[in-house]
Amino acid sequence: MGLFGFGKKKHNKDDDEAEEKAKDTEAKDEDSAAEAEDNGTDADEDAAKDSESAESEDTETDSDEDEDADEDAADEHKVPDEPREEYPDRGELYGPWDIEEEEAPNYDEYLDMGAYYLPFMPGIELRVKANRASGQVLGCTISYKTSSLEIEALAAPKTLSLWDGVREDLLAANPKASKEPGIFGTEIKLPVVVKGGKKLITRIVGVDGPRWMLRGIFSGRAATHPESPETKALNQFFSDIVVDRGEEPLAPRDVIPMHAPVSPEERRKADEAAAEAEKDDKGHKIPKRIKGPFVADQQTEVQTTISRGPMFSELR
Repeated sequence: MGLFGFGKKKHNKDDDEAEEKAKDTEAKDEDSAAEAEDNGTDADEDAAKDSESAESEDTETDSDEDEDADEDAADEHKVPDEPREEYPDRGELYGPWDIEEEEAPNYDEYLDMGAYYLPFMPGIELRVKANRASGQVLGCTISYKTSSLEIEALAAPKTLSLWDGVREDLLAANPKASKEPGIFGTEIKLPVVVKGGKKLITRIVGVDGPRWMLRGIFSGRAATHPESPETKALNQFFSDIVVDRGEEPLAPRDVIPMHAPVSPEERRKADEAAAEAEKDDKGHKIPKRIKGPFVADQQTEVQTTISRGPMFSELR
């Protein structure tokens, strides 16, 4: 009896301990599951926040980039995409530009050639064309990769288009010349023979402005491959030129006076020197007339050319 009783009691104690251990294990499992759920929820919330933050940053970045691109596109002048016979939007949407036009690009960093200002473009070379006898600058040529662009500014009447007449003269003088629509309106395709007997195709364009005409002669790929990067780059370069006709009276088709290239830095130094000289002249200017009533304590210098005459002895 005692043994069975002891044994039963022992068995019940073991069962109780087992039940308590089972309950503790279940409780720990529930706590672990709850912590896992909490951690998972927090992780999901953190991931969601990170995702929203990343999307927000991406959206802001894309928006900023779009705004910058729009601003750049608005600031940069373009050329027409398709060839056409007329060029009506010059001075409003497209160049070349006149120096007095409000829509003209800022030419402070352009190269001053007198008759026009040339924009900066990486990779170009400039050659100046001048009269050997007089040294007078007549034009310039821009070389870019395998292409070139010769630029010439001519005086024109106030009301009439000069390019129409020049174009017809080119067609009449060259039987092999032909006209066709172009980016700057109707242009001329003219084959020319260079040294060595090689035939070269040139593309001649003309754009009329207020009392001037700017002529460009394209050669190389810029004359034969309309979609090449060289052609597009030189078209844009020609369109960004700013013409300074000046007030000097000139006959139609006269070359607008030019000078040797002057860099932006040289122009700034010349302007500063002129300002200093003008300031010095004003500072040392001698007043010739006193304004207001004359009083005894006023001092003035009188400019005169009278010289002292001979001295005579006093006679008594």
